Amino acid sequence: MTLQVGLSTASVFPESTAHAFSHAAALGYDAVEVMVGMDALSQQTAAVRQLSEHHRVPVCAVHAPCLLWTQRVWGTEPWGKLERSARMAQALGAPVVVVHPPFRWQREYAAGFENGIAALEASTGVHFAVENMYPWRAGARPRSSGMEMYMPHWDVSLGHYAHTTLDLSHAATSRTDVVEMADRMGDRLRHLHLTDGSGGARDEHLVPGRGITGAGPLLRHLATTGFAGSIVVEINTRRCSTVEERVADLAESLAFAREHLAVTTP
Repeated sequence: MTLQVGLSTASVFPESTAHAFSHAAALGYDAVEVMVGMDALSQQTAAVRQLSEHHRVPVCAVHAPCLLWTQRVWGTEPWGKLERSARMAQALGAPVVVVHPPFRWQREYAAGFENGIAALEASTGVHFAVENMYPWRAGARPRSSGMEMYMPHWDVSLGHYAHTTLDLSHAATSRTDVVEMADRMGDRLRHLHLTDGSGGARDEHLVPGRGITGAGPLLRHLATTGFAGSIVVEINTRRCSTVEERVADLAESLAFAREHLAVTTP
C-alpha cells in the first residue's frame, strides 16, 4: 500500500488557499488539507471545490477554525463551527475534519467535548481527528512547569476519541516521543501533520528533518505497521523571502516524506 502525502494550505501562508492548490499540483502532492482561516476563499466550499477540480488535486481533510486567530471565523459558537466543517468535508469528499481540543476558558464546550465529538461522527459520518497539542511554557523551563491551556488534555492519546491527529511540531513542543504517542493512539491514529520542531517553547512547524522529533523514523514506523490514514505536510514558510524559497521547502518536505515512506508495507 502506498501512503499518500498531502499539503496543508497553512503551509503556504501568507500566500492564499489558491496558491496552495497550485503548489500542490505543480510539486506532485497527492491531496490538500484545507485550513479554514482568515483567507475568505478557505471558508467557501464552492470555491475550494473549483480549485480542487481545476488542479485535479483532491481534498483529504478540512481543518476546523479552532486556532486563536480564527476564533471568530464562522461565528463564535464552537459546535456550530464543527458542524459547518463537517458539511464542507462532506461536500468536498474529504473523510476527515481536524479539530483541536478546547481552550481551558471554553469550559462548557470542554465539559461535553468527547461525547460531542462522538455524536458528530455518528450523525455526519465524518471522522473528527482530534489533534495533540502541548502545555504552554516559557523559555527553557521544564515540561512539568507548563500551563495547561487545553481541556480535557493536550495529549489526546489519553482521551477516548475514535480518531486522532498526530502533529509532530506540537509533539516537539511538549517533548513527547512521537513513536510512543503513535503507538498509544494505535488504530485511532487517522491523520498525521508532518513537520518538525526543536523542542523549545515555541510551536515552530519546521520542515521535516530539520528538528529533533524523529520524523523519519516515525514515517518508517507507520509505513511498516499498517497505518492507513492521511499524511499532510504542515510547515511554517512565512519567513521565506521569496516564492522560490517557499516552493523549495515544500518540495523538500514532500521528498522527505516519500523517501522515508519508501519501505515495504504489509
